[in-house]
Amino acid sequence: MNKNKHKIITFAALMTVATIVIHFINRTIAAAAQLKQLLGITHSKYFEWRFGNIYYTKKGDGKPILLIHDTLPGASGYEWSEIEEKLAEDHTVYTVDLLGCGRSDKPGITYTNFVYVQMICDFIRKIIGQKTDIIASGFSSSFVIMACHNEKELFNKIMLVNPPSPDFLRQMPTRRDHLLKLALEIPVFGTLIYHMIVSKENVANLFVEKMYYNPFHVNTQMEDAYYEASHSGGCYAKYFYSSMISKYMNINISHAVKSLDNSIYIVEGESEPNGKSIMNEYLTDNPAIETAIINESKHIPQIENPEEFLEQILIFF
Repeated sequence: MNKNKHKIITFAALMTVATIVIHFINRTIAAAAQLKQLLGITHSKYFEWRFGNIYYTKKGDGKPILLIHDTLPGASGYEWSEIEEKLAEDHTVYTVDLLGCGRSDKPGITYTNFVYVQMICDFIRKIIGQKTDIIASGFSSSFVIMACHNEKELFNKIMLVNPPSPDFLRQMPTRRDHLLKLALEIPVFGTLIYHMIVSKENVANLFVEKMYYNPFHVNTQMEDAYYEASHSGGCYAKYFYSSMISKYMNINISHAVKSLDNSIYIVEGESEPNGKSIMNEYLTDNPAIETAIINESKHIPQIENPEEFLEQILIFF
């Protein structure tokens, strides 16, 4: 009996020490990732929303246009840095960091499509104050589609950049997904797993393998900004990722796409995997959608080929 008690005490002591060590490792990784301070706070404001403060910038003068970044690890409004100054010559350009991303607050909640539908609608209503054009990148396209479906009077023209497949968005969380989310959200140990997933090496591989048409032209400063944003907020940065990877942000958008009569423009990178078939999925639901291909680009044409991307914006808007 005493031997068992001794083993339990020893195990508890070892777990306590391990937890403390890993906690300090986590804090060191998060602090080191933010040393370059690339995510500057210039031209910035905060929208005090009910789930947390939303970071945004406002530049230029003219018809309003809202830029919404993708949901890849480390994504933020920095994604639009190659085009927003030029775009601000003729528009009032609003660029946001979604809740849980970049410089916005990162509450420890489950992030869903409806959370972002509410956020986008509230931002347009309370900050922009008029009907707005939207450019949304990647997975965030689904947020904009559903937001426009819910409150059509807030939205004008919509451009979607490499939107996700509607077929993928119909996939709902499974038991395995739920367990994955729980594992990532375990205090200290789940944070360590998250830091391993968004390590410097893995973020670099993300750019080379999934984001760039030409991996030899990777913008290293952009890569560093993604790495910094993925660790900003410390242990709370993982909640956005855990909801994303576990499909809690998924929703069936087909009925919304069919019902919209807004001008919708889909832009795909030339080498985006399944780009043409995804465009066809949207066209099947709504044949009025216009499409374009950005040459020599992949998942982030607004970074990789900003000149041609701006030409498409000029044509559409």
